[in-house]
Amino acid sequence: MLSYIMDSFKSFSNYDDLGISDPDPIKFIEDALFCSSPLALSYSDPDQKWIIRQHLISLFQDFPCFKPSVDVFTHNDGTEVKLFNASGKLTVSQDAPPVPVTIWVPEFYPEMAPIVYVDSGSSLYPIYENHPFSNCSGETTCPYLENWRFSKCDLSGLTRNLKKLFSHNHPFYYSGSGSSNPAHPSTFSKMEAIDRLAAAIHYDAAAITAENEEEIENLSAIQIELQERGETLKIMVNELEREKKRFKGRTEEMCGESDKLVNWLKVYDGVSAFPIDDVFEGVDKESEIELECSAADLAAEDLMYALEKAVEEGVLGFEAYFKQVRVLAREQFLCRAKILKIKK
Repeated sequence: MLSYIMDSFKSFSNYDDLGISDPDPIKFIEDALFCSSPLALSYSDPDQKWIIRQHLISLFQDFPCFKPSVDVFTHNDGTEVKLFNASGKLTVSQDAPPVPVTIWVPEFYPEMAPIVYVDSGSSLYPIYENHPFSNCSGETTCPYLENWRFSKCDLSGLTRNLKKLFSHNHPFYYSGSGSSNPAHPSTFSKMEAIDRLAAAIHYDAAAITAENEEEIENLSAIQIELQERGETLKIMVNELEREKKRFKGRTEEMCGESDKLVNWLKVYDGVSAFPIDDVFEGVDKESEIELECSAADLAAEDLMYALEKAVEEGVLGFEAYFKQVRVLAREQFLCRAKILKIKK
C-alpha cells in the first residue's frame, strides 16, 4: 500500500496522462486522503476527509477538464502544509482564451473557503493590472469565497461561479477583451448580480483612488510650495525684526540727543544777553577766519541766487545784475582763496 501511494505521489506532477478518464479516480483520491504514512496529507478529521472526497469527485464529474494533484502549500506566515488541489482550464467563451485555474483544498476545509489561483505562467496573456478579482500574482477572491458557507457552498459551485465570473470579467489582457455584449440584468442570478456589482464597485473605487492620488500629489506640490514660501517669509520677518531693533536703538539715541537739546534750550532759551555769534566759535584765530570766510562765501552764493530770481521776475535789469554779480564773485573768490591758504 505504501509503495502504491509513493508511486502515485510521484506521478501527480505528470497527471496529464491519467486525467479524470482514469479507470479508478475514486481510488486515487481515497488513497491520497486516507494515507497514514509520512506522506499523509494535512487533513486530520475522518469526517472531513469523506466530505473532501465527495466534493472532489463531484468537481471532477462536473468539470472533467480538472485534474487532481497533491503538493506542498505555503501560507503567508510561512507554514507549509500538504494539500489536495485541482487544476484545469475554464473555457468561459468562444472568443476568449481559456483561464487556467488551480483550486487548493485547505487543511480546515470545508469550514475554510478554498484558495484559488489563476495560473498566468501557463498562459500567453498577462493578468489585468487592476482586475477586480485576481491580483498580479494570480490570487483570486470573489463574493462566493468571501461569503463561503459549508452548507451552501462546494467546489463544483465555486468552479461554476468562477466560470461565470471570468466570462464577464476575464482575468487576461488579450486583443478581444472588453468586446463582449453585456446581458440584461433580469437574466442574472443572485450570485452573478453580486459578482457584477462587486466588479463595478471595484472599478469605481479604483477610479476614485486614482483621482484621489492625483489630487494628493497636487496638494503635496502645493504644500511644498507653501512651505518654501513660509521659509521665505520667515527670513523676511527675521530681517524686519533686526531692522526694527536697529531703528529702536537709533530712536533711543535720537531721544537722548533730543533730551540734551531740550535741556540746553531750557538753560539758554530767552537769554537775550547771550550773543548768537558766540554759539559757533573757532578753536583758534585761523579757525575763526576760516569760519568767517565760509559764511561770507555762502552769503555771496545766496545773494547771487536772489539776484538771479530777481532778473527772472523782471525786478532787476541785466546791467545791474551783471554789475552786482561781478562784485560778489570777486568777494567770493577772495574768501575761497583765503580758506585754501589757511588749509595749506
